Amino acid sequence: MAQEGEYTRWKRTFEQYATVERPGAPGERFLDEKTFVDAIAPKEEDAFARITRDQYAILFKCADRQRRGLVSWDDFVVFETLLQKPDADFIVAFQTFDLDDSNNISFSEFKKVFSASLRPSSIPFDFDCNWLKLYLGKKHGTQGVTDDEHVLGYHEFSQMMKGLQGERIRQAFRHFDADNDGYIAPEDFQRIILEIASHKLSDSVLERLPSLCTLTPGQKISYADVRAFYNVLRNMDLVERIVHDATVHAKDGRITPSDFLSTAQRSTRYGVFTPMEAAIIFHFASPAAPVSHASDGTPRLARKDFDQLLDPHWRPTPEMSMAAPKKSALHETLTGIYNFGLGGVAGATGATVVYPIDLVKTRMQNQRSAVVGELLYKNSLDCVRKVYKNEGFKGFYRGLLPQLVGVAPEKAIKLTVNDAVRHFATDPVTGHISLPWEIIAGGAAGGSQVVFTNPLEIVKIRLQIQGEAAKVEGAVPRGAIHIVRQLGLVGLYKGASACLLRDVPFSMVYFTAYSHLKKDVFGEGHNGKKLGFGETLTAAAIAGMPAAYFTTPADVIKTRLQVEARKGQATYKGMMDAFTKILAQEGPKAFFKGGPARVLRSSPQFGVTLVAYEWLHKLLPYPFDPQQAPSVQALLPRQEEDITRVRARQALKILLDTHGDFGKVAVSS
Repeated sequence: MAQEGEYTRWKRTFEQYATVERPGAPGERFLDEKTFVDAIAPKEEDAFARITRDQYAILFKCADRQRRGLVSWDDFVVFETLLQKPDADFIVAFQTFDLDDSNNISFSEFKKVFSASLRPSSIPFDFDCNWLKLYLGKKHGTQGVTDDEHVLGYHEFSQMMKGLQGERIRQAFRHFDADNDGYIAPEDFQRIILEIASHKLSDSVLERLPSLCTLTPGQKISYADVRAFYNVLRNMDLVERIVHDATVHAKDGRITPSDFLSTAQRSTRYGVFTPMEAAIIFHFASPAAPVSHASDGTPRLARKDFDQLLDPHWRPTPEMSMAAPKKSALHETLTGIYNFGLGGVAGATGATVVYPIDLVKTRMQNQRSAVVGELLYKNSLDCVRKVYKNEGFKGFYRGLLPQLVGVAPEKAIKLTVNDAVRHFATDPVTGHISLPWEIIAGGAAGGSQVVFTNPLEIVKIRLQIQGEAAKVEGAVPRGAIHIVRQLGLVGLYKGASACLLRDVPFSMVYFTAYSHLKKDVFGEGHNGKKLGFGETLTAAAIAGMPAAYFTTPADVIKTRLQVEARKGQATYKGMMDAFTKILAQEGPKAFFKGGPARVLRSSPQFGVTLVAYEWLHKLLPYPFDPQQAPSVQALLPRQEEDITRVRARQALKILLDTHGDFGKVAVSS
């Protein structure tokens, strides 16, 4: 039984298009052939892929169960249920050829329906061929079905239809091979494919069909060439899967015919593609523009190069037909400002969300276990309880304002530098970037942010510790401006070495892990997949976990260097001095103090920051980019084509494999 959602959608569609009333049935509405086609055929002309609206009328006979030229609501439900079946295309073909509704198909029915789809100019089909006799026998009645005539049930008919296109190609080749020399002209090959498979190929491939003759000497096309092309055609789904697997595992995202064949051998139990078939695939996938070649001269193609072969809707993009205009210095500057601004907003959002966790992390890291009575907090949860008890809810946001003032440029420059380096190192065709360049991009981003990070964090840390000091020593809390004046310009960069030691490795791990989690774990880009909010946030959060925890020792040293030591606490001359004293006085475990809190803070913070950054780009596209029209719709899920219309198109597959004009000539019953 159909799900309630499907049933409701069917009802809405039927009521929208059913406008015909039948005498004797007042108040009941029906679909006639025209309104039925309106209800099931794609709305956009380009979505037809060379399937005309007239051909969708073939399905009307399947829906009109009572043969009255009208489809009722009950008929429509039965038809929609039929389209849900995995073999709907074979069922539709069977019902189309079964003219007398006898649940079997005779030779005369098959010939009548098939002949009706052939125009005078069509390539002829020999109904007396041995291939057809294997299925239907030699005895054919001229007036109905005779007692000893072989008729086909559903399963036999389905098997015959699966092989019909191959027989049509064989007969068409013999038709054009008048000299019996085993060759046909390139334009004859094009005519064969246009007649029986044009709905499966893009305009680009159809126009280039005669060029198949260039793969072998002689400028003619052999039967082997035709069969190889047909095998590629009937295995197009497998071609797509092998291309995807091969390009994903290629170092630079490009593959050769040998890479394709090797992946096919690994992906299937029995190799299904020959070297000739691989050569045909790469020939029709190769773009008109020059492409990369291997040392032996074979083409090296990226995943998107194959789209013109795999996707019948493929059209050349504007940048493929003309050189992209060179962007001016002003444009690059404005783009940088735009990215910087969005990075600042995203960074402030992430910092605000996790600031209470950051405060707990800082206080845990500043605990000096060597000082008697200094253990204020047993663990992170105890710290949370005591901060709330002693300082109230506002205590969790102590020092937030200077954090927001500094975090905006900090995160902005970090995200902008990472994007810039990745853009520089990314192959413009494959979209591939090598692992070393990903690490370099992250490291450059982490290093560049320290100019903002260090002053920001030393002020933030001292503000965060003040609440604790006020409780222990009765010290009067000071504001951010007082701390800046007290430290001076040089003092603001105290602990900068430890900050670099923390931020550079963190960004190397984080940005690289984030990119690969999106692509390799969540499948971004696979079959055009775009990640949703939840998947993006999860990838960003997971990437932050190892990055945050393994850089905790550097963060502990940085915190100790930047905190204003109170009476009785150890002071440190520099990074190595801090490392030596902490190790000697507190042991190795001290370097991971606040590690869990750091993971809990950094992971969601960078998760929220990166998700906000990416979605802000979608919500507020760069307004001066002519290739990118700003639209709030970018944030909304992609609206998929109505599943009924998709199923209707799929249901015509078997009939269109018989002849591209099937249904354009009415079949009388």
